[in-house]
Amino acid sequence: MLNIVLVEPEIPNNTGNIGRLCVGTESRLHLIHPFGFVINDKNLKRSGLDYWIHLDVTEYQNIAEWMTQIQDKSRVFLMSSHAEKSIYEANFQDGDWLVFGKESVGLSKEVLAQFENHLTIPMSTLIRSYNIANSVAFVVGEAKRQINLR
Repeated sequence: MLNIVLVEPEIPNNTGNIGRLCVGTESRLHLIHPFGFVINDKNLKRSGLDYWIHLDVTEYQNIAEWMTQIQDKSRVFLMSSHAEKSIYEANFQDGDWLVFGKESVGLSKEVLAQFENHLTIPMSTLIRSYNIANSVAFVVGEAKRQINLR
């Protein structure tokens, strides 16, 4: 099972879509406060539809609380549009942590400095980044593909 981590998510529709993706791919969702919305926000539920009740989700008050759950920091992959290594160069395993930053600014330098594995999703130079829900889908799809090949 993959662990999908959203650090300070801001847009409820994105979080709802990612929650639905997690249910469909049997992944766990980890949400790190503060949020830009209330967790029972109607848009969150609209995007996640009636799947939200099936979601394996855990909330953390901050990064430090979440980090107590990590047994092997080498299995934590932080997504950044500034990273040099592509998601297609990583070797994903069951149980990996895939970490995504908030929609407006991504992951902070402080968070990035705590882990070695920084990955990017290849994209055209015409855009700065993908929508976070699309980004999660790209990375989870690649990770699941690799895991299922073994």
